[in-house]
Amino acid sequence: MEHPKVGLALGSGGARGFAHLGVLKVLKEAGIPIHLIAGSSMGALVASLYAAGIDIDRLYKLSSAFKRKYFLDFTVPKMGFIAGKKVKEFVKLFTRGKNIEELQIPIGIVATDLLTGEKVVFKTGSIANAVRASISIPGIFVPEKYNGRILVDGGVTDRVPVTVAREMGADIVIAVDVSTIKRNAEITSIYDVIMQSIDIMQTEIINSREPSSAIMIRPPVERYSSRAFTYTEEIIKLGEEEARKHIKQIEEEIRKWKET
Repeated sequence: MEHPKVGLALGSGGARGFAHLGVLKVLKEAGIPIHLIAGSSMGALVASLYAAGIDIDRLYKLSSAFKRKYFLDFTVPKMGFIAGKKVKEFVKLFTRGKNIEELQIPIGIVATDLLTGEKVVFKTGSIANAVRASISIPGIFVPEKYNGRILVDGGVTDRVPVTVAREMGADIVIAVDVSTIKRNAEITSIYDVIMQSIDIMQTEIINSREPSSAIMIRPPVERYSSRAFTYTEEIIKLGEEEARKHIKQIEEEIRKWKET
């Protein structure tokens, strides 16, 4: 019997994106196959590490050691506060310097062209370059210059890239949105101002065009700041719990697809 292609769309959300790991673990335990992944920003980072074949338990360990000092290299602000070389080296190291087309699972990494406003989807080429572009939060990270383009965060144009997963051939899309706005958030730094602004803009966009065709998983991580890297274990656990609530629905969608 033919099986549907199951695609994941992993959204942006800074530290809240660690909830993606919890979702991946639960899907794996439930025997749900993942044939392709589209990722924006933190979703792109998680997608690339998972598709590189890193065991989920190892990713859990890696995430708890993922402290800001290891990947934030502050620079004199001109186009951003963070140079982004450290995070690029981190990705290169853990994906063994591979290209996207060499990964075990096909992935699409979403970035935004700052000059044209276009969504750019990487399906080939350097993983490290593509992820570095996708996580370039405007005003925080220095944009990534690549092939004549100036690239920033994929979340600016496509926070939860369901359409990208569809374009890559997914019959069923499981979307994970970790960017719900933290209401009455404590705004104490320029980082908070920028992140909250992007989250608000993106919430408006996603509300107006939410794809009803996707199975939407929304771990309740809004109480955490997008820079709350000290709470990774709690964030992952929320991803696990929310994913478990959707397993029956996913299995039902797969069953219905096979019957048509």
